[in-house]
Amino acid sequence: EKEEFRLEFCTGNKYNHFSVKDSIVNDLEKEHHWIQLKFDEQYARNNQPLWSHEYTKHGMCSSNLYDQRAYFLLAMRLKDKFDLLTTFRTHGITPGTKHTFDEIQSAIKTVTNKVVADLKCVQHIKGVQELKEIGICFTPEADSSHPCRQGNTCDESMSILFR
Repeated sequence: EKEEFRLEFCTGNKYNHFSVKDSIVNDLEKEHHWIQLKFDEQYARNNQPLWSHEYTKHGMCSSNLYDQRAYFLLAMRLKDKFDLLTTFRTHGITPGTKHTFDEIQSAIKTVTNKVVADLKCVQHIKGVQELKEIGICFTPEADSSHPCRQGNTCDESMSILFR
């Protein structure tokens, strides 16, 4: 049986804010790799709340292998490698459409070597659930993906809205 991974809230080196002049800030924000949508752009660049949270939650788990810069560079490479938006388009999953849980997982498994992703949904009042987050878990070395330990929050019996 495969061991399952979900690297979260480990001990390690704390997040150090990148200088706003650092090229990685532009790569993360402007190149649509890890946009901080909840915040005003200037506030996000200066305070980096999302990146700090994500590094504290996940990046510290591999700080013995990758420094902070290397972690974010690796995360951007993995995002580009898996390219879920293109994968979804290829499988007819486009913004504004609804799909079954299995349809979404099947599309994702085409790029994760058949490994299922951790899907998080938001339940709306009118009985609609919307895809909020897709988690793909890796070994600390990021050499392969593995099933995540935590369960999905999507109701598998309901269709899922993709925006």
